[in-house]
Amino acid sequence: MKIDVVRAWPRRFEAMALDLDEGATLAQAVAAAGFADDAETTGYAVFGVRADAETVLRDGDRVEVLRALQIDPKEARRRRAEERPLKKK
Repeated sequence: MKIDVVRAWPRRFEAMALDLDEGATLAQAVAAAGFADDAETTGYAVFGVRADAETVLRDGDRVEVLRALQIDPKEARRRRAEERPLKKK
């Protein structure tokens, strides 16, 4: 079965297309991609839905290797808003 494993950082990513045996787990896919020893990994997802290492994968799944947020999303939005000039009415 065909599985994609994706690991992302700001402005770049790595993706590996794998051909695994039926019944392969998420942990096996991550190991086959060479991402098992990544110290920044905080979890996994399959198509954006949180999953654990023992999740059995299906043909066509996209495994995402997750890392910790660098900044709270609300704080990031607040900072972007402060940088924009105010529009006059």
